[in-house]
Amino acid sequence: MSNTGKEFRPGDPRSKGAIPQRRIPQAWPKDRRFRILSIDGGGIRGIYPAAILAGLEQRFLGGRSIASCFDLVAGTSTGGIIGLGLGAGLTAADLLDLYVNQGKEIFPEPSDSLFGRAKTWWRPKQQYLRYQYERDVLQKVLTDRLGDKLFGDSIVRLCIPAFEGKHSEVFVFKTPHHPDYKFDRFEKMVTVGLATSAAPTYFRPLEHGGYTLVDGGVWANNPAMLAVIEALICFDIGRDQIDLLSIGCGDNPYVVSAAQINAGGKLAWSDLIFAAMRLQSLSAINQARLLIGPPSVVRIDAPPNAVPIAMDDWSRSVNELIPAAAKSVEKEGYRIAEMFLKETATIFVPIPVASN
Repeated sequence: MSNTGKEFRPGDPRSKGAIPQRRIPQAWPKDRRFRILSIDGGGIRGIYPAAILAGLEQRFLGGRSIASCFDLVAGTSTGGIIGLGLGAGLTAADLLDLYVNQGKEIFPEPSDSLFGRAKTWWRPKQQYLRYQYERDVLQKVLTDRLGDKLFGDSIVRLCIPAFEGKHSEVFVFKTPHHPDYKFDRFEKMVTVGLATSAAPTYFRPLEHGGYTLVDGGVWANNPAMLAVIEALICFDIGRDQIDLLSIGCGDNPYVVSAAQINAGGKLAWSDLIFAAMRLQSLSAINQARLLIGPPSVVRIDAPPNAVPIAMDDWSRSVNELIPAAAKSVEKEGYRIAEMFLKETATIFVPIPVASN
């Protein structure tokens, strides 16, 4: 939703500020492609997209930040943190370092002692009673990397989804890349990162500015279509001008079990959110292919695992997803480079706040 209505005040439902007419598209050269980077949510498994992007930087950009090659970056949850990092001027290699060297601080692993093994057994059960991790560590890590930068200071256009639980609405943080976007620019990047990654059962919702903010993955774990629509409504471009690079955090089919078929009930279906997240992602990519054409969409995801990697499993993510990312760069790198990395994107200049 936009937040531009004359009567809108922060803390109001975002829908209250929705403009009653079509947004006026900003000029865009007819001979220039509009390149989008979209990054899924997935907890510590964000190591995979961070490693993909870092590998592309090293192989094709001489270590230069990959943000310089995209006109819009959309990211949800861990993907939102990667997007914010790129917007803050970090390289993907910097962000991969964050995940590898500080991820275990955010998602600490129990020791191999008797107490540690008992904690390992208890941890998944604990999520039925309370959130599992404290946000303070994540906040410190983000502050160390992003500092006091404001969302409006981003060097690339950003769309970062969250869910607003006070008014039960979708909530999308947008950089000032259109005159209609007036308020989000003043939020700290750290705040946006904490909002989009407040995953239910893992972290407590973020209460901020009169809102109750929850992980954007509950409705847009794959923000690809959010980004495509954003491009079409904000800029004077045709759908045949858009190229989309979408990166996931590992894909595992959700197979309905015998217990779900035969017994049913809330316990058997307690992990249904993972089906919803996977199907939303498939839907988003298929819709994007239908809208802008299959040749314009590149989707990269880690292969399924016999035992899925949990969103807080730092060890397996480091040991399995970094090698998987290297193989993906080897396989898809030249195609990605040809479509997305051959020229630098136009420098993003935030639209100033209009004076009254």
